[in-house]
Amino acid sequence: MSDRIGRRALLRQVAELALVAAPLLRAVRADADVLELQPLLAQVRRVLDAMHALGEPFAEADIAALTAAENGGDAAAIAAAVDRVLASRCLAEVRINPEARVSVTRGPAEARLAEHGWRAFLIKVRNEAGVTARLLLESPQARPVYRPATGNAMAPPSVRQADVLDRWLAIEMYDEKPLEPPLSGLPLEYRVVTLYSRDRGRREAQIGATIGSGSEDIGFRNRVAIVFHIDPSEDVGIRVRDEHGRPAVASLLVEDRQGRVYPARSKRLAPDFFFQRQVYRADGETIRLPAGEFTATCGRGPEYVTEQRRIEVRPGVRAPAIDVQLRRWIDPAARGWYSGDHHIHAAGCSHYESPTEGVRPEDMMRHVLGEALSVGAVLNWGPGYYHQRQYFEGKEHRLSTRSTLLRYDLEVSGFPSSHCGHLVLLRLREQDYPDTRQIEDWPSWDLPILKWAKGQGAVAGFAHSGWGLQVNSHALPNLEMPPFDGIGANEYIVDVTHDAVDFISACDTPYAHELNIWYHTLNCGYRARISGETDFPCITDERVGGGRSYVRVDGALSYDGWCEGVRRGRTYVSDGFSHLMDFAADGVPLGGSDLQVGPRTRVTLTAACACLLPSQAPAAKPDPSRRPFWTPEHARVPGTREAVVEAVVNGQPVARQRIRADGTVHDVRLEVAVERSSWIALRILGSAHTNPIFARVDGKEIRASRKSAEWCAQAVDLCWAQKSPRIRARERDAARAAFDVARERYREVLRQSDAD
Repeated sequence: MSDRIGRRALLRQVAELALVAAPLLRAVRADADVLELQPLLAQVRRVLDAMHALGEPFAEADIAALTAAENGGDAAAIAAAVDRVLASRCLAEVRINPEARVSVTRGPAEARLAEHGWRAFLIKVRNEAGVTARLLLESPQARPVYRPATGNAMAPPSVRQADVLDRWLAIEMYDEKPLEPPLSGLPLEYRVVTLYSRDRGRREAQIGATIGSGSEDIGFRNRVAIVFHIDPSEDVGIRVRDEHGRPAVASLLVEDRQGRVYPARSKRLAPDFFFQRQVYRADGETIRLPAGEFTATCGRGPEYVTEQRRIEVRPGVRAPAIDVQLRRWIDPAARGWYSGDHHIHAAGCSHYESPTEGVRPEDMMRHVLGEALSVGAVLNWGPGYYHQRQYFEGKEHRLSTRSTLLRYDLEVSGFPSSHCGHLVLLRLREQDYPDTRQIEDWPSWDLPILKWAKGQGAVAGFAHSGWGLQVNSHALPNLEMPPFDGIGANEYIVDVTHDAVDFISACDTPYAHELNIWYHTLNCGYRARISGETDFPCITDERVGGGRSYVRVDGALSYDGWCEGVRRGRTYVSDGFSHLMDFAADGVPLGGSDLQVGPRTRVTLTAACACLLPSQAPAAKPDPSRRPFWTPEHARVPGTREAVVEAVVNGQPVARQRIRADGTVHDVRLEVAVERSSWIALRILGSAHTNPIFARVDGKEIRASRKSAEWCAQAVDLCWAQKSPRIRARERDAARAAFDVARERYREVLRQSDAD
């Protein structure tokens, strides 16, 4: 009997031990699975990127600790570092058991929100079922939750009017890039959730999780009650004055001590763009901030000095206004050089695409003003085309002012010809190609479109030129043959010989890819100009005006006059941090008549040049193949705060002068030898480039390089091989004939050339 009792006691102890040990064993098994660290670490890195994009970045020390553990290679240490770094941000932990039932427990994150603001948290997910459904968080305080027949949810709001007052919370899973909407199926991962509070003070919310109908765990375990402390917020006034003391629009990047950005990016509405860190505010407007200490970085594009302001917001105390007194380091417009970005979008890429298919002209004008552009060309294109086309008027928009012009034009992108290269069409009078009713009706190659545009007085060129023209060499010009497999200035190699291209775009792709084909065609005597662009918010969504054309305009600024300056080449392109103003050769100005000289002549070049570099160089020299593609750091003299201004003759740098890159304007004077008809330009390599001045010796055409002519003829063949399969059969004969003409014209240039 005693043995039987002893065995029963032993079995009871074993059973009790099993109950205690079961969760531990499950955790050990889960951790063993988690030790497949590569997918976990990849997911964690994407979570870190998402939190940074939401303005809730992790501290550098946390990221360094995670990187150090990863470099150490010890699996247990890496798993511990992941948990240690991410735990403080986890509002809740979700467990999906082997039967795919979902339960929720409270996480260690401080439950702190901001009135009228969004905050981002992490959710730790232990996925024992390996499901790949979409995880959703819900709360009766966030939206109506209806009681199922056997559930425990709250009654509909029509039954309880108090529910309306109780719904003070908004809650959304952040599933956008770099994250993916469904769970990965990994045993451990982290998700991002954003919460918005309507109120201030203390509020309780019940937070539940689900992966679909019927997935809730029983016994009320799929919901956790959390008491939030909600910091009050206040409207902080903004005072903005330009360098003349006039009211203006400025860019503001407002951050708290943790590096969080305000207004919260996750739920901004136009004119504040969620994909940017900064916002734009006009004099007299406000920004809403919770209690705390903040730093506001204030500026107005690359021509202005960036400054910081400290802000302290106290509960119940009206904060003093943010006083922004803008200061320029350079003013090209005062010398007649007006900046413009000919490639801006109001729909597509990073933009909102619904419900209005993009944003309005009022929103785009604020950004153009906030970056101090003189001209902003907003291009309608494939995404949002049928909605945005209502803003095209064939003239300057009514929002334009005497100093800032906004106009809607067209990019042929998302059209049947896009594979041949995207086109920028400026100064259009009509935006519909003849006999077309929809995008699909347009031609499937570029030359007919260019001829149609130029026939109505438009200024036409190729966008984001470097795509499809990439080569390994950074030499200019170089003889590598690009693949011609992209959407940049690919068909340009043909169309320029038909006098159908006014410009080639620069500043938003690697400068060597853009300039190489341009240099080669200039060497063959063709006179397409260069113009600066950003392709906002596609190639970059940081800000408009990242690439610019500075156009010399005599008299009052007008869109027609500015575009005409682009067509005539009265222009230099720049990232805004380098300037090559008033370029002339023997007194002949940029964009003027040809310079007539005799053989073996020395020509004097003059310009007013400026560059702004930080006093300290970055740790590593920038890679020309990576963003930022255009930056004055490319031209920095190593170990100094100086940049190099180069004179270029037929693509070759032949003279140079160093200038102090502290924002001072320097009068540059260089002498170059002209032995044959040539094109002459100035550049601050990778940051600014003028259009050419054409020097004619004895009235002869420019035939500067046999190698360039050979390169261009071969390029026509390669471009045809790449593009012809996608040109419609009924259009292919006309396209073949145009390519044949281009090929023969380059061969004729080759026959006329006597220089290598």
